Amino acid sequence: MKDFASTGPGNDDVVTSYTSSNVSPFPVRAHGERRIDASAAAAIALLDKGRGALSEVTAAEMRRRYSQSRSRVIAPKPAIGARETITPSRGGVPSLTLFRPEKHTGLLPAMIFFHGGGWCLGGLDTYEPVCRELANQTGAAIIWVEYRMAPESPFPAAIEDAWAAAEWVQANAERLGVDPRKIGLAGDSAGGNLAAVTAIAARDGYVRFDPAFQVLIYPCLDLTASAPSHDEFAKGYLLTKELYAWYRRNYVGHLTEHSDWRISPLFAASLADLPYTVLLYAGFDPLRDEAVQFAKRLDRENVAFDTIYFPGQIHGFVGMGGIVPEAKTAIEETSRMVRRHLDTLRLRRV
Repeated sequence: MKDFASTGPGNDDVVTSYTSSNVSPFPVRAHGERRIDASAAAAIALLDKGRGALSEVTAAEMRRRYSQSRSRVIAPKPAIGARETITPSRGGVPSLTLFRPEKHTGLLPAMIFFHGGGWCLGGLDTYEPVCRELANQTGAAIIWVEYRMAPESPFPAAIEDAWAAAEWVQANAERLGVDPRKIGLAGDSAGGNLAAVTAIAARDGYVRFDPAFQVLIYPCLDLTASAPSHDEFAKGYLLTKELYAWYRRNYVGHLTEHSDWRISPLFAASLADLPYTVLLYAGFDPLRDEAVQFAKRLDRENVAFDTIYFPGQIHGFVGMGGIVPEAKTAIEETSRMVRRHLDTLRLRRV
């Protein structure tokens, strides 16, 4: 196993990147030694304004509020090479939006992106800056998936759409200008859940797709929500215990068992033979401990992976680039790891 090594951009208070071994101690130690980032605290103060009782609001109203509030904190849209809307003719495949990087030639690597928002919220209006920045920083085509959301379409609708999108992109890669050998999965929060589930399904033959990598950004990995960090950050950090319960109730509330790997990928019988994984997580996030547990399993089961840990950050910060400077750092560091991995694939095939 590899030793811990800081491979971040040089400022340990900004981001520290680790590889593989000795994962379990550092979140608690780092959290004890560092305070919440000032820009994250400002984002909390801004986004907490006007929140009503969840019992009195519909999903449609929640989506409106989410879009309106996040518009205050998202980054500007960087210029890119092209933005293309794709409506696959095959039934069951959701609409897709493809973002090409500003500088590109030949077949591109690609990243199929599933957005966060608790399987209930989120859209391109708030995620487009992230998709564009990822395209430019990775040099890959970012393929946004417009998957069905709860409560109108609860589990398993989102994973059905995720799997259908992955199969369709793989089958149509060259027509999209994409290298079929270099297609990866990515997602944040609930989207990270969908990416992780899709990677496991592909490994086990449920999906005709061969992911080259997966990028999991503060992913939802255990919907039992039983890790200590759920209690530690139950209030005051945007993703409250009440809100996360609302998300899960809408998505899987009709089910009594939440340890199925299609719901909670942390409970998969094996994580062996998954693709190279970039796992990014934050110190003031209820989902923090799930990420650590997942990293420990990847390590034990000999999966190549890197973790990126932002000790002073909160859940959702990558989408707050207009107010949180570390959001851009997170995208840059994640993209650097993806580029490095894609370079190793190129070298292996020479």
